[in-house]
Amino acid sequence: MFIDSHCHLDRIDLAPYANDFNTFVDAARAAKIRHMLCIAIDMEAYPAMLEQVMPYPDISLSVGVHPNVHDGREPTLDDLLQLADNEKVIAIGETGLDYFRSEGDLEWQFQRFRTHIAAAKILNKPLIIHTREAGQDSLDVLREEGADQVGGIIHCFTEDWAYAEKALDLNFYISFSGIVTFKNAEAIKDVARKIPADRFLIETDSPYLAPVPYRGKPNYPTYVRYVAEHIADLRETSVEAIAEQSTENFYRLFAGSSADRLCQASKKNGRV
Repeated sequence: MFIDSHCHLDRIDLAPYANDFNTFVDAARAAKIRHMLCIAIDMEAYPAMLEQVMPYPDISLSVGVHPNVHDGREPTLDDLLQLADNEKVIAIGETGLDYFRSEGDLEWQFQRFRTHIAAAKILNKPLIIHTREAGQDSLDVLREEGADQVGGIIHCFTEDWAYAEKALDLNFYISFSGIVTFKNAEAIKDVARKIPADRFLIETDSPYLAPVPYRGKPNYPTYVRYVAEHIADLRETSVEAIAEQSTENFYRLFAGSSADRLCQASKKNGRV
């Protein structure tokens, strides 16, 4: 059984699933996807996303505004606290810093990042971190704001082992996306080999960043298997071991959440 620890289900193309979300969920379950964490990126789309996934106990949510979002409503601390006051919400983000798509004075990006960290600490919910070409600054903000108190995930990891060690020291997990399957991703592959078994997750970031053999095409949570298979090859183990370990890590990170309670209920009823 696999967990997709980062996907954008409100943005995937449902055409292969008869344009029906329930059909998609059934297909994901048939592909042994035990749980999906659907990630928010703005305030405007969040209500519809919540409504879409509300009926499904095996889909959880985050609340947050992506660092590249410019034209939406800026989230206040009260906004984040109010929206996250829902059993479906198990994380805050995605949030962070991005110097690749954003230019000029980025003080607003720093302030947004700090607001998300404050909300996570008040709610005691892990953070989902996006960082692109802003690695050291992202770590500095996490350290300055005491984000290690709640920890979280460095999602779609694209840094090297030295960076990974610093993130691990700050109580964060490393999540590997389809990028780890790309031929030129040697630094990321190195991290996948070295990372402690109890500190990694797998994700798709669907509909983006499809893994080999679907690189360049729309991505789906069902493709998380290819990420797991590649990591298994790198670590010289089985895909079943990677699936089991990453699932265990996910539920440890989100211990006490609705996702974790669902897992414990499944174990009690003999469905795991």
